[in-house]
Amino acid sequence: MIPGGPRPVAPFSHAVEADGWVFVTGQMPTDPAAPDAPLPEGVAAQTARVMENLKLVLAGVGLGLEHVTMARVYLTEFERDYAAMNETYRGFFTPGQLPARTCIGVTGLAVGALVEIDLIARRP
Repeated sequence: MIPGGPRPVAPFSHAVEADGWVFVTGQMPTDPAAPDAPLPEGVAAQTARVMENLKLVLAGVGLGLEHVTMARVYLTEFERDYAAMNETYRGFFTPGQLPARTCIGVTGLAVGALVEIDLIARRP
């Protein structure tokens, strides 16, 4: 668990490392400083909050988004939110250095979120 990290919504670790690979649990758009506050409005704001939470977890293990090799994105309103999520998501990475990614439409996410993202990173 990462001190000061987002409050887990289920029994899991923020990240687990094995042989230099770091598996970051899917993060929700909750505010670590106010975990009971309402979620941000709309998928763009929720994506930004999720990415900030992922950065927080990565920093807690001494890594950053530049170490991410794979991302999985889960959207509850795939057709409606795909373009807006992509626009926000893309802005967190250096142009031309995006990780591999899968994006999946799902029927629901914890805490009523519109988006959840998990990551795989590699320690240099």
